[in-house]
Amino acid sequence: MHVKLTLEYDGTNYHGWQLQTNAVTIQGTLEAVVARLLNEPVRVRVAGRTDTGVHALGQVVSFKSERVIDLNRLQHSLNALLPPDIVITNIEPVHEAFNPRRDALSRSYRYQIWNHTWPSAIWTRYSWYIPFPLNADTMNQAAALLIGDHDFSSFQGSDSVERNPRRTILHSAVRHEGEFLRYEVEARSFLRHMVRNIIGTLVDVGRGALSFERFAEIFAARDRTRAGVNAPPQGLFLIAVKY
Repeated sequence: MHVKLTLEYDGTNYHGWQLQTNAVTIQGTLEAVVARLLNEPVRVRVAGRTDTGVHALGQVVSFKSERVIDLNRLQHSLNALLPPDIVITNIEPVHEAFNPRRDALSRSYRYQIWNHTWPSAIWTRYSWYIPFPLNADTMNQAAALLIGDHDFSSFQGSDSVERNPRRTILHSAVRHEGEFLRYEVEARSFLRHMVRNIIGTLVDVGRGALSFERFAEIFAARDRTRAGVNAPPQGLFLIAVKY
């Protein structure tokens, strides 16, 4: 039986998604609980790996089992045994060939900034605190420049091993919502640290350190050293994966 899980998690206490020998990860925690319930070794496939401290509201994984599983019972059991910062929000059977990474049509991320004079005791785990004013309109203008098929070398992680830096952005927008400034972006796939590098550079635009024209030059330069900082991970959420 091939099973698809949709889950949300708070990444604060985990060393990212991917299984590691000497660190607590989302994958390791989930696999251990599923294996315990099914009494068999389990390896899950994931739609997109998230880094240390990054959160998810719509991560998708799948696993195969030799057993016929009562999925409703499994979901309740998983949520009873998993830590409270990992929750299975949906469970369903899928065809044998389903691959959550390869079959995804797009992935959507949100990055949120707490843009206020004072920090927040509640939101500090889920946002980047920036106390100075940011011009969301100028940032949104720059963000729109990214839509389409482009070379994103200027925004890929310095440790990226991707041979092809081209990606197709379907949606890229910045808006203010109360005390939050949120950046939302959708693409079929992303380079390592791409979203966090983009938002780090957009913040430079928002605070007036970069003009729209200068942002466009950095984007076209295909040179990571010319872009802004890698924004901290706690503001980033994997929102949804479309199939």
